Amino acid sequence: MTHSHPQDGPVATSRNPYAVVYSVPGAARFSVAGALARSPMSMVGIGIVLMIQSAFDSYELGGRISAAYIIAQAVCSPQLARLVDRYGQARVMRPAVAATALSLTSLITATVMHAPIPLLYLFAITSGMTIGSVGAMVRARWSHVVKDPKKLHTAYSLEAAIDEMIFVIGPVVATVLAASVAFYAGLIVPIVLMVIGGFWFLSQRDTEPPLHVYDVADTNRSVLRSPAMVSLILVFIGVGSLFGATDVSTIAFAEEQGNKALGGVILGIFALGSCASGLAYGARQWASAVWLRYLVGIIGLAIGASLFFVATNLWVLAGVMFVTGLTISPTLINVNAMVQLVVSPRQLTEGFTWVGTALGVGVAAGSSLAGTQIDTHGAHAGFSVVVASAALAVVVAVASIGIIRKSTTVTERLIDEIPERDLTTP
Repeated sequence: MTHSHPQDGPVATSRNPYAVVYSVPGAARFSVAGALARSPMSMVGIGIVLMIQSAFDSYELGGRISAAYIIAQAVCSPQLARLVDRYGQARVMRPAVAATALSLTSLITATVMHAPIPLLYLFAITSGMTIGSVGAMVRARWSHVVKDPKKLHTAYSLEAAIDEMIFVIGPVVATVLAASVAFYAGLIVPIVLMVIGGFWFLSQRDTEPPLHVYDVADTNRSVLRSPAMVSLILVFIGVGSLFGATDVSTIAFAEEQGNKALGGVILGIFALGSCASGLAYGARQWASAVWLRYLVGIIGLAIGASLFFVATNLWVLAGVMFVTGLTISPTLINVNAMVQLVVSPRQLTEGFTWVGTALGVGVAAGSSLAGTQIDTHGAHAGFSVVVASAALAVVVAVASIGIIRKSTTVTERLIDEIPERDLTTP
């Protein structure tokens, strides 16, 4: 299979860095399609909970089936990403998108028909096994079509902001649909978006990263053999746990304060701070090393999160969360930049996917641990899980920063010396 090789495109006259990267041929189309295709990532989990709860009157069952979906996604997404890196995005993901749509549709049908519970678990698991990580594939395309590291930094920032908007809007849409349209409507919309966005994204072959020649060693090698990559994964399990515990604890705290609905607004403020900082961070270039910015971001996130515990009311919590949210997107952007520096170009999708998987695993663990603490000791006990998760992320980040610095500095130096170097060349 051959591909045309898009370059950075005609030099854009706009001073807006986001308009510049969107001027790259094909970039706007695959970015928008990718946003539609991955919008289910913030809707399916909560959609499953709401649907099962309405049908079977059990939040516990809904939570368990949703967890089965999340765990299956966490286990299988990196393996799917390896296949994408080896055989191409369209060849692997077209049948995967179809399989996910069929599995989620079957889950809805089985729920409406009150089918046996094991069947619900089966369809949730097959949905998670096949959904993959569209965000990782979008970033892999950016790394293919944009060779200027400065523009790539802006592109990654744009995608991080899109992710935050998806996480702000998605759960609200899923909840409103389930409550006001039909109890299963919170899953119908993500299925439609995934199919339309997914097949539109995969039809854009000109920007699809090219295949590389693999030898036997490449076939068996995993990004987990990179100590730097492992350290990033461990840090992001801690960060994900922080996010999961924050979600549950904030809602519980708002309920204790007598205004449960405001909890969702505060979580939106948290994500809004992240979205704003991501756009601002990507709009300028930074002279400091990416590993240093990553470490500062992790420490800043931990400092902000530790203040959740001392919040005395919802308004103080909202202010603290907005300021803390400013550290999120820049940290995610820096990690994605470092993944490109520490893994082989042949394994880029796998590397990006592992970061997302680590966040997902962390969110599931943090939500569960915080929920247990809240049930026993109240909302502030949930914030203790937030602080512990932040501490874990900082400890691992500090302990491994030497490995990260060594792995990223050499590649950054090569890029600085040869700005137009084709990073996709084996």
